[in-house]
This record gives sequence, structure tokens and C-alpha cells, in this order.
Amino acid sequence: MSIMSLILSALSQGMIYAPMALGVFIAFRVLNTPDLTIDGSFVLGMCVCAVVTIAGYPYLGILCGAAAGALAGLVTGLMQTRLGVNAILSGILTMTGLYTVNFMILGGQSNLYLQRAAVNAQGAQTQVACDTMYKDFRQLLVSLTGNRRLDNNLSALIVTGLIVLLAAAALCVFFRTRTGMAIRATGDNEEMVRSSSINADRMRIIGIMLANALVALSGALLCEQQRYADLTFGSGMLVVGLASVIMGQVFFGQRSVTLGIISAVVGSLVYRLILQAAYKVDMPSYAVKLLSAAIVLLALTLPRLKRALAERRAEREA
Repeated sequence: MSIMSLILSALSQGMIYAPMALGVFIAFRVLNTPDLTIDGSFVLGMCVCAVVTIAGYPYLGILCGAAAGALAGLVTGLMQTRLGVNAILSGILTMTGLYTVNFMILGGQSNLYLQRAAVNAQGAQTQVACDTMYKDFRQLLVSLTGNRRLDNNLSALIVTGLIVLLAAAALCVFFRTRTGMAIRATGDNEEMVRSSSINADRMRIIGIMLANALVALSGALLCEQQRYADLTFGSGMLVVGLASVIMGQVFFGQRSVTLGIISAVVGSLVYRLILQAAYKVDMPSYAVKLLSAAIVLLALTLPRLKRALAERRAEREA
């Protein structure tokens, strides 16, 4: 595989995981809430999308996957606001319950391929691949360009990039509306929001629903891109999202929500490029989670290292 193919593969994967990074950014940075529902809602988006896509509605499958993630966020939000359950514990409870829900959606199996039953020319029943958004978009690009050797990663990068661009732009606009600013204020100082006669509980629920909808959207996109859903894909997604958000903030800082949204997308791309480089040096697949944890740790300690170096430099100059 050429260097360009590796880069395209990394960027296309990074763009698919970008909505999840945006969801983590909203939960952890905007709402200042450690939402552990993310691991479960990611797989929920995959499972719902797989079932709806097999039924013959690939585009609706992506929307349904995102909507299912919002419902998962609603459950977590209601636990926190109506039942008074701790934020971390409510996320764990929802995530645990979603494992059973996802298992039921997949029909009692751990994975489900995007295939449907059909009858061939000989009258025998066989399995054929379902249509997906990525398949349709690639066929469109081939018909427009006449290039039948068009790289699958390039077409996936283009269509996912358009979706992420629309999602990021919508978030930038939303967080400038009255509701969006109320959500931001709830994350900054919930007591002040309550004293201003704003329903802080409602703002928190909306924020958690939005975050998990984006995470589930990422799972739905991955499902259609790789053509199957798997229950094990949710493990470690929170760490991946945190790594993307933190790495992006290393480049852009934490000056505004708009920059935070941009940095989350860029961080997702950079994170995948780093993983692709690690695979290039024959890193075993089981070491990916360790590398993710190391990236998060490095990104967290970089600001402190920068401050320490600046202080030492100032002492020497003095």
C-alpha cells in the first residue's frame, strides 16, 4: 500500500470518528460532564443503522442510528436530573443496559453483516450485499469522473467530510442560539443558570442527548463504511474520543466553542494518522488501546511541560 493510500485511509477513518469526537467535546468540555454512555451509544448507532440498512433504507439507517443515540442520552440525562444519580454512575448504568439492547437489536448475535436474502438466476437463495450510502456515492463519483479505479477511501473521505462539515457548522450556529448559550452556561456554572430562571436540568438533558446523537452518528457511519455491526466496537471509544479532543486542543487551545469544534475534528484526523503510522511500523493490533492511553496522557501533560519550560526559560533570562 502506497503512502498516499495510507494517508487517505487514515483521514477517511478519522473523519468517520469525528462526530464521536464532537460528542465527547460537548459532554466533557461544554457540559463539563463525564458521560460514560458514549461506549454504548456508539454501538447502538451501529446496530440500529445495520438493521434499517438491511431493510433497504441506508440513508434512513444513519438518521435512525443518530436518533437512537439521542434516546440513550435522554435516559442518562433523566437519571442525572430526575433521579439524582451521579453523572458517572448514570452513564455506566445506561452503557451496561445498552449492551443487552444492542444484543437484542442484532437478533441475539454479536455481529451482523449488511447482507439480505435474494434469489439468484438458478432459483437458489443467496446472500447479497445491501446498498449503502458509501456505495451509492462511489457510483455517483465514478459516473461523474469516469474513473472506475477510484479509491474507496477517497470517496468515503469526501462524503463523510461533507457530513462532518454540515454537523460542525450546525453546532457552531446552535451554540450561538439562546438554547446553545444556555447549555454552555450550564456547563460553566449551573448554580448561576438556575438563579437566572433557566431550566438547567432541561439544558443538561438536551446537551447529553446531542452528544450521544453525534456519537451514534459516528457508529452508524462506521457501520455502513465497513458493512457490518459488532457489539465489541464500543470498547474504548471514550478514550479514542478524549484523545481526539485533547490532541486538537493542543493545536488550537480552549479559547472558544467554535475553535473547540474545529479542534475536535482536526484531533480525530491527527489521531488516526498517528495510529496509521504505528501500524506502518508493525505495531500489533492489541496494542492500539495502550497507544490511545499513551496519547491521551501525553496530550494532558504537554501544557504542564510547556509551562515548566517557560518558567525555566524565564528564570534563566532573569
